[in-house]
Amino acid sequence: MKKTALIMAGGRGERFWPKSRKNLPKQFLSLTDDGKTMIQLTVERILPLVAMEDIYIATNRDYKRLVREQLPDLPEENILCEPVGRNTAPCIGLGAVHMAKRYGDAVMIVLPSDHLIKYNSIFLSAVSDACAVAEQGANLVTLGITPDAPETGYGYIKFDPGRTSGRALAVERFVEKPDLETAKEYLASEQYLWNSGMFIWKVSSILGNLEKYLPDTYAGLARIQQAIGTPAQEEVLEREFQGFQSVSIDYGVMEKAEDIYILSGSFGWDDVGSWLAIERHRTSNEFGNVLSGDIVAIDTTDCIIQGEGKLIATVGLEDLIVVDSPDATLICKKDRAGDIKKVLENLRMCNREEYL
Repeated sequence: MKKTALIMAGGRGERFWPKSRKNLPKQFLSLTDDGKTMIQLTVERILPLVAMEDIYIATNRDYKRLVREQLPDLPEENILCEPVGRNTAPCIGLGAVHMAKRYGDAVMIVLPSDHLIKYNSIFLSAVSDACAVAEQGANLVTLGITPDAPETGYGYIKFDPGRTSGRALAVERFVEKPDLETAKEYLASEQYLWNSGMFIWKVSSILGNLEKYLPDTYAGLARIQQAIGTPAQEEVLEREFQGFQSVSIDYGVMEKAEDIYILSGSFGWDDVGSWLAIERHRTSNEFGNVLSGDIVAIDTTDCIIQGEGKLIATVGLEDLIVVDSPDATLICKKDRAGDIKKVLENLRMCNREEYL
């Protein structure tokens, strides 16, 4: 069966401020030594399985120009522009109806655009196995990450080791981000995987489940599908999308559906949640610093310093994040990286939209 891919690229990634802004979210940034952006790496990663003409990008209409610039070989009609953000269920549904219109049915690989993966060959093997399971009946398949720590920042998926389909395990339930003690229990049980947000299913399978569990959304998607390729396409898309409930695919479908399977993966997955991820993907110098730009670092250790355009000189710093952009500079203790969002909250309260 034909393999297609939908790459979700509508998020903003506020914890990468001041580089990441409303007009340049993190999926369009380069955070690795090779200079490629995260969305470019995501497309490159899946190309051995899916032809470029069968890859779709779902994004905010404000980012269409960025997608075209960074993915010049992608057909323009494969850039699906959401009029407004309505979370992942409508986003995935939009991709599914476009694929249904074009192919009738196909295997649909759904990937976030802002993850990094270290071992591409292992990842592709897991996706190939998931495609085989997805082709059977109406199975919905997800990739889970084998946890190596009691992480409280991820959702978890509990699997049933007694029920399998090939290498895939039957999903028992999805659970929200736990507190530390609960996360330790999950890790000790060896029956939970991190929820990666990556999915594989047939187009017909996900549309059938959307019809069952989100019937109003499905009805709107069906009207969008009918309008694809007609003069009314954009008008219908605008009208229907505005009326969609904002709901995640996890909550709207996966927590309720049957025949859900998960494949465990250890392929160096990183959801790149904050500037601290830079240390995992860029080379540090002999002093533990990860430097980019024109930097003079004197007696500076274990820092992340990202320059842009001007010289940055540091003296006697330790365990700091310093990020310079043309109009704003961030200076943050590493152990407070999760609080960068508070800066944006303050900027919003003060109506300083030009910095968002």
